[in-house]
Amino acid sequence: MRKLFPSNRRLWLALPVPLLLASPLPAPFGTGQGVAAQERFSLDQILSAPFPSGLVAAPSGGSVAWIQNAEGRRNVWLAAPPDFQGRQVTAYAEDDGQEITDLQFTPDGARLVFVRGGAPNRAGDLPNPALDPQGVDRGLWILGTDGGEPAKLAEGSSPAVSPRGDRAAFLKDGQIHTALLDGSAEAERLFHVRRGAGPPSWSPDGSRIAFVASRGNHSFVGVYDLESRKLLYLDPSVDRDGSPAWAPDSRRVAFIRQPNVRDELPFFPRRRGHPWSIRVADVESGRGREVWRAREGVGSVYRSISAQHQVMWSEGDRLVFPWEGDGWTHLYSVSPGEEAILLTPGEFEVQFASLSPDGREVLFSSNQDDVDRQHLWRVPVSGGRPQPVTGGMGVEWSPVMTSDGGVLAYLGSAPRLPAHAWIQVGTAASRRLAPMALPDDFPIGELVDPEPVVFSAADGLQIHGQLFLPRDLRPGERLPALLFFHGGSRRQMLLSWHHRGYYHNAYAMNQYLASQGYVVLSVNYRSGIGYGMEFREALNYGASGGSELNDVVGAGLYLQSRPDVDPERIGLWGGSYGGYLTALGLARASDLFAAGVDFHGVHDWNTGIRNFVPSYEPTHHPEIARVAFEASPMAWVEDWRSPVLFIHGDDDRNVNIAETVELVELLRNQGVEFEQLMFPDEVHGFLLHRNWLAAYRATVDFFDRKLRGNR
Repeated sequence: MRKLFPSNRRLWLALPVPLLLASPLPAPFGTGQGVAAQERFSLDQILSAPFPSGLVAAPSGGSVAWIQNAEGRRNVWLAAPPDFQGRQVTAYAEDDGQEITDLQFTPDGARLVFVRGGAPNRAGDLPNPALDPQGVDRGLWILGTDGGEPAKLAEGSSPAVSPRGDRAAFLKDGQIHTALLDGSAEAERLFHVRRGAGPPSWSPDGSRIAFVASRGNHSFVGVYDLESRKLLYLDPSVDRDGSPAWAPDSRRVAFIRQPNVRDELPFFPRRRGHPWSIRVADVESGRGREVWRAREGVGSVYRSISAQHQVMWSEGDRLVFPWEGDGWTHLYSVSPGEEAILLTPGEFEVQFASLSPDGREVLFSSNQDDVDRQHLWRVPVSGGRPQPVTGGMGVEWSPVMTSDGGVLAYLGSAPRLPAHAWIQVGTAASRRLAPMALPDDFPIGELVDPEPVVFSAADGLQIHGQLFLPRDLRPGERLPALLFFHGGSRRQMLLSWHHRGYYHNAYAMNQYLASQGYVVLSVNYRSGIGYGMEFREALNYGASGGSELNDVVGAGLYLQSRPDVDPERIGLWGGSYGGYLTALGLARASDLFAAGVDFHGVHDWNTGIRNFVPSYEPTHHPEIARVAFEASPMAWVEDWRSPVLFIHGDDDRNVNIAETVELVELLRNQGVEFEQLMFPDEVHGFLLHRNWLAAYRATVDFFDRKLRGNR
């Protein structure tokens, strides 16, 4: 047998492989008549669960609203006091690929504003995966919470409703416009910004709008005064200013300042840099001052969280913000002139956060005491011991508190129960807001609880994963096995249905594959989140060396070591960054992996980098380009022998279709067996539900043929 890693190429692995470490094998589940003897449930059933997102609370009135995607039919849902019974308030009935985003209430809580339609690509084309011959648009819509048809306000995106409740500011053609909410006048541009403006943010009194003006290697925070019609840039510098946050008095803006880094490229580790800072500027004079600065070393590079504002102006004139000064993403608060207070101490990461309506507490999700799950916590902004809000075997995220402060809404899931919107009223137990949305034939009772696994990568690093075992696994039975790799790579798969729609689908697919008699291991490889800064900013990861290959091989060897896995029938699959690792595993270790399915993977880092940094020219950076290419699957095509299925949409804005086109050409020249499934005008995270079904059906069929010999 040939060596896994040919000696004539640069090696990225440290061999020999250390002893594999893993949690004890769980006991077999059930006593059925043999794995995959019959289909327990269909792909249609497991992918039928609606996915909720965009949860928001009304500024008054106590209602909450969210967006729900049910088999490609995207609609707005609402729940109002006192009964908080969820109901659908829009009636979009087609799997047409048109997203709904930017959901928000008007100040009185009586209306909802949202955007329907996807963002354009660099050529200005809007996503049209359903191939509508008339084309599509992207616009702002408004809807009364008491029902009725939504009305279109204007073409545009990124709306922000004025606190005065009369209009919305939004982006169109890179400039900020406004539209009256009653539709009594045409939308108009407020002002012009050279090279365009970022999303608008209203002052609490509705008199001004803050925004970010990017100038390439630097950026400004700007403020436009609607009464004087004057434009002002706050404390301008040669750095990158962003994330503006208004003070409650509407007279000051806090923002983040990051020193520019020349030729900074994505997919390279960055553990240290010139420290970032927080500044506060006066909106009358534009003068600003520094109120906090990160230390040199760990935490000097800014790390964001999932929140409406990265800097939150809270009660007592305190600023709440994320920082990983101890190597973990935490929340801190600071009052100008004082030392910052660590609000969330411990070796865990905060991901989602929001302020309570009175600004006295911050609600957040973290993997504290439960590294492969996320639960909700609350802590006073002035400091104190964080208190758990949720717990158990599930995962919870996106917490928001209603306007009266007495009701908490959030999104959450369990290992077998897909994501739902939840409500917790006072001290009562949490309940689902729309349980009726889950189809009656959804196969909850047929699913499995994934098991936590820890194993050694080829260089000894400890890697976490989630193991899906078939329910009817019999003693002595050796089954085909699959590795799954998430995208990002700044992601973390969890022991429950995921908080992102793309991975909600992937979790469903892993459940289905287990039901079909595959042992499935989902791998949280290095450069992902959840395990601290050094794990995320892994040395030699991505374009700087592809060190994640250690984790791919380690996972494959772990599966080979299991008594329930046939070591000759191991495949791998994943999307985006996971597609990259799938292709890298097939190119570097075809003796270990018998087949793979590559969803829109990166195949040449020099092409992938340019997709995010169009100015990147490999010939100007020969050493970087050399290392990046050697970390790419295309550099190892001569060693690739295992069959592969490529799946890609040709309007992909994250991974250019050229990545797959060019790799297929090389594999064809090498005589490597490949199959393909292309979706015209589809984007990276497939917008059409029927395309997800087609892609997953093709994946199952491919693995059944290559790993089971089914014809």
